[in-house]
Amino acid sequence: MTDPTRAETVRRSRPVRVAEAIKEWVVEKGLAPGDRLPGEAELIARFAMSKGTIREAMRLLQAQGLVVTKTGPGGGSFVGEVSQDRARALLANYFYFQNVSIDDIYQVRIALEPEAAASLAGKLDENQYAELETIMTAYEHPAEDAESERLQHVASLRFHGTLAGFADNVLLGFFIGFMAQILTDLTVYKRLYSKPNHELWREGRRHQLDLLVALRAEDADTARAIMRDHMQMARRLMEDQEAVVMKRFIAE
Repeated sequence: MTDPTRAETVRRSRPVRVAEAIKEWVVEKGLAPGDRLPGEAELIARFAMSKGTIREAMRLLQAQGLVVTKTGPGGGSFVGEVSQDRARALLANYFYFQNVSIDDIYQVRIALEPEAAASLAGKLDENQYAELETIMTAYEHPAEDAESERLQHVASLRFHGTLAGFADNVLLGFFIGFMAQILTDLTVYKRLYSKPNHELWREGRRHQLDLLVALRAEDADTARAIMRDHMQMARRLMEDQEAVVMKRFIAE
């Protein structure tokens, strides 16, 4: 019986196989972002491939953000680090071909964001609190029209993405930030209020202010409960405004 994994490896082009081999070599050597990679001649000798194959493999790795090439004195090829923006754009482009709904997003947000908030109780420093409070100044007063209300909503999402970025759990922070970006960049509202809803603004802002108080008080249970209430309120708002996720790619 044919090994499907081996068969898949054989079907891959040589540059793809060499690119994978280079990634494995980087892991084996424990290289970090910014570390220099071997020159072209050494790669040709190490992997016993032609110059053209090695160059194409390196181009593939550059396209993935895993290799950075610099010219001039001290130039060469170096281990690259995939940025969060690039990773989120690639993930969003995957979901372009899926039928992701606002309800899907809020099901995940309601599961993750309360736990992220609880994990941060008593762990933020004054600079981090100041950063969150600065974001909140964008919606310290009720909106005057539908457009300013939309901009306040975007700023509120930035609050959530920033808060999640402070979490020790990198996966938790990444996925919460990713959902905030989707809601910011790819959400349209079929039924915006003709007049801003000041009651919802007041409730949402109060949630965030109370959350900061709970975080300062190292009260994880209260932080979790506040964030859960906040997420459920946001979900109702999205339903009322008939929000939908647009079919569009996100630029890196």
